Amino acid sequence: MANVPSDLEIAQAANKHPITDVAAKLDIPPDMLIPYGHDKAKINYEFLASNNSKDDGKLILVTAISPTPAGEGKTTTTVGLGDGLNKIGKRAIICLREPSLGPCFGMKGGAAGGGYAQVVPMTDINLHFTGDFHAIGAAHNLLAAVIDNHIHWENQLNLDPRRITWRRVVDMNDRALRDITSGLGGPGNGIPRQSGFDITVASEVMAVFCLATDLDDLKNRIGNIVVGYTRKREPVKVSALGAEGAMTALLRDAFQPNLVQTLENNPALMHGGPFANIAHGCNSVMATKTALKLADYVVTEAGFGADLGAEKFFDIKCRKAGLHPDAVVLVATTKALKMHGGVAKTDLKGENVEAIVRGCENLGQHIRNIGQFGVPVTVAINEFITDTDAEHQAIMDYCASFDVICIVSSHWENGGEGARALAAQVVDMIEHQQSQFRTLYDDDMKLLAKVRHIARTIYGADDVIADKKVREQFEQFENDGYGHYPICMAKTQYSFSTDPLLMGAPTGHTVPIREIRLATGAEFIVVVCGEIMTMPGLPRKPSSENISVDADKNITGLF
Repeated sequence: MANVPSDLEIAQAANKHPITDVAAKLDIPPDMLIPYGHDKAKINYEFLASNNSKDDGKLILVTAISPTPAGEGKTTTTVGLGDGLNKIGKRAIICLREPSLGPCFGMKGGAAGGGYAQVVPMTDINLHFTGDFHAIGAAHNLLAAVIDNHIHWENQLNLDPRRITWRRVVDMNDRALRDITSGLGGPGNGIPRQSGFDITVASEVMAVFCLATDLDDLKNRIGNIVVGYTRKREPVKVSALGAEGAMTALLRDAFQPNLVQTLENNPALMHGGPFANIAHGCNSVMATKTALKLADYVVTEAGFGADLGAEKFFDIKCRKAGLHPDAVVLVATTKALKMHGGVAKTDLKGENVEAIVRGCENLGQHIRNIGQFGVPVTVAINEFITDTDAEHQAIMDYCASFDVICIVSSHWENGGEGARALAAQVVDMIEHQQSQFRTLYDDDMKLLAKVRHIARTIYGADDVIADKKVREQFEQFENDGYGHYPICMAKTQYSFSTDPLLMGAPTGHTVPIREIRLATGAEFIVVVCGEIMTMPGLPRKPSSENISVDADKNITGLF
């Protein structure tokens, strides 16, 4: 296809409606909005509280096969499905995560969708937006300052400087900040200690922000965060430092969900953005619950493939927030399936049905996994212009062996019109297949048993490997009263295993546990399997080299 416009060009040509008109579709009056310009706004707390008595709409999760460099398109499909549902006359809203600045200037890109299935204003969303991440970073770093100040002034809590777990954050990819020494320069500058920076989306404040149900819950969760340990290995919480009130004050306005629109002027809530590795990778509970009161159908997504994103959505977000998902859309592309079938990225354009069939093993494992949660699933083929009918048919035939319907969707090229068939199938599935949602494990299962259960049933592993220190730490967490917490697995997104090069649907492997981390504010246990990066670096040629502002003051080079 010649002269295909870029995502940015499509977004800048959009016919955006005033955000008050978009809000009117959801019966939100203008005085219940906090406008950020004419095309984005926050929804006032007063309006949020007034809708609690309404019945919930249907909740649809968009997830995907294991990610590949060829791309899958969860966000694009989420936007396309939302527009498709509105096209067939349904009152629908989408809920997305906000993007981090770091990847926008690195190599991954933003989180506003693509082609003709985008949310706008795209440049604002991918850059500063409404300042939510700045507020989260400020709250996180306020706590870091309070910790160092407490140690400087007599350290009445006996915090051990060697056992402080709270690092600082910045919303940028900066490898030079991964490990630092702070407090240099003499007694007036504090006590020297080793520390470092994480990217803002890896902050536990971000995870708490996205799991809290109201401001009081947010404040309580922040107060429960463990920031370090005394010399006697006793945990020290934020509440002992008295910082939870000030941190909540910094987050007060940010905690209100953001309203924007799709290219087709349908409403979209974008709020929060926790890492899908070190955290649960879903938009905020506040936004999802708000959407369920405002629309008949709510479409949301979870980060990475279904083995990480969907599992955490079900076992952490739904468990904690009392959500009952009604349907799942599992996204696949012919290119990604070819890569799982052993084809190199440089050889993906030509038809290769045999590779598609081999790669469908990955798709099949995700279908089986979703089935364990009792939620009906439809597979969506996110169509590329290089796809062939034979490749599509091979995927549909494979899905039919699971009694799963597979729909080809051209939303990237055709917007909501291209997702009509997918939207109709999802509605039909919800109406005729009752969701029997259940979590993968019970709260009272032992922590290590929860990890083993996830590894065996979701990853196809034989077992997990944990040394004596890790096993003792699991036991200590249980003795301290955290045994009922769900597990937040942190591993590579590229494979069911912990080896990112092992594609397809490997079985018989083991899952080594490198360390475990206690997240008492978010109320989950992070289980780290392999090297997990909480502060990314920029690539050799970062995307920032292409981004600028032209003579008409328009941003250029952003996707």
